[in-house]
Amino acid sequence: MGKKKPRRARRSFTPEFKAEIVGLCRRGDRSIGQVAKDFELTETAVRDWVKQAEVDAGERNGLTSSEREELAALRRENRRLREDIDALKRATLGSTGRCNVPGRRGAGGVAGGEDRTSGDVGCPEAGGLAAMEGGAVAQ
Repeated sequence: MGKKKPRRARRSFTPEFKAEIVGLCRRGDRSIGQVAKDFELTETAVRDWVKQAEVDAGERNGLTSSEREELAALRRENRRLREDIDALKRATLGSTGRCNVPGRRGAGGVAGGEDRTSGDVGCPEAGGLAAMEGGAVAQ
């Protein structure tokens, strides 16, 4: 078996460099493969840059660079919002039985319109006022 070529670390290139490479390919005096070889780039990367430049110029169908950036940003935001929803669901599941019932103070409401300052007032599970006084709480 032959030895495998070690993988090169992923490199990033400036938009100006990519535009220069695309320009060299479009001139037609060198093939994409030759330009890639001359600049020690992968032929696939150079082909992708040329295709994207054609899309951006309206010569080819597809998502423009700005549309791709917007889509990526929306996907990141969507992922973050899903994570937030999952965290809220876990928090809600963890608070089951802790005054999250209508008519009792818990998630923001006050029973009977009384002005109470503690969020757990009247909640026996949380050691609220009724539990401290030894009173029974109607369910």
